[in-house]
Amino acid sequence: MNNLIVSTSPHMRAKTDTRSIMLDVILALVPTLAAAVFSFGPRTLLIVAVCVGTALLSEFLFQKGCKKPVMVGDLSAVVTGLLLAYSLPVSIPIWQAVFGSVVAIVVVKQLFGGIGQNFANPAVTARIVMLLAFSATMTTWTPPLTADAVSTATPLGLISAGNVSELPKLKDMLLGLHGGCIGETGTLPLLLGGLYLLARRVISWHTPVVFLATVFGITAAFGAMPVYQIMSGSLILGAFFMATDYSTTPSTALGKVIFGFGAGVLTALIRVFGSYPEGVSFAILLMNILTPHISRLTRHKPLGGAKV
Repeated sequence: MNNLIVSTSPHMRAKTDTRSIMLDVILALVPTLAAAVFSFGPRTLLIVAVCVGTALLSEFLFQKGCKKPVMVGDLSAVVTGLLLAYSLPVSIPIWQAVFGSVVAIVVVKQLFGGIGQNFANPAVTARIVMLLAFSATMTTWTPPLTADAVSTATPLGLISAGNVSELPKLKDMLLGLHGGCIGETGTLPLLLGGLYLLARRVISWHTPVVFLATVFGITAAFGAMPVYQIMSGSLILGAFFMATDYSTTPSTALGKVIFGFGAGVLTALIRVFGSYPEGVSFAILLMNILTPHISRLTRHKPLGGAKV
């Protein structure tokens, strides 16, 4: 009887922690980095290094300055830096990449209390800030380093302009041999990373599958080339790596389905009817704002608990 331990829940603890989860996400993003370097050249590595390095330094300096525990070892800043870098054109000026990383870590993450307390995905929000502040450089596309590349326009831009005859082949879409941001063009490596996260149970299928299916269904209904819509822009990156963020998305299965459906509807409507051909970042940010309400409506009532 002397060995009994009385404590509050949880009584069952998993072996995973934040660092191991973030390490899995980093590993899942490696194939996309390799594909991006092949498509856009060595400057890809420079942009990624700048974003990740600035994210780590920003987090370290902020936590030191505020006399808080330094948490850079949990690797969450590395993931934020990677996701932001993947959301930028390879030609982005270095100082703008630094600015975006500081916004993501300091403004969106740390000022709200750090990991687990930020209301919005840092990389998504920083990308939107950069798009509004640096619209010219954020929409300047570099063609991949292939002989067949003749246009710098993105597939979504071509669809929006009605130039569907200039769309790249589906094979090139699969491999990322077309204009776009660093980590958004390669469908195959992104899917491989997403499947790895599903296999490792880092994420569940609910949000990404519903997100992609909703965009496909709505764009098909409007005749907006749904296959290209799925394989273009930041949809797959957003569905598997941003819309599944633990801190800013619902934790219940039903909540994740609602989140994915809402993000899919917003993305499709922006793409089909908006003046901007992409809509994933805006959709995820808007659904991040709704996450507390979705979580409240879908949370499980404890056995014998009273209605709230």
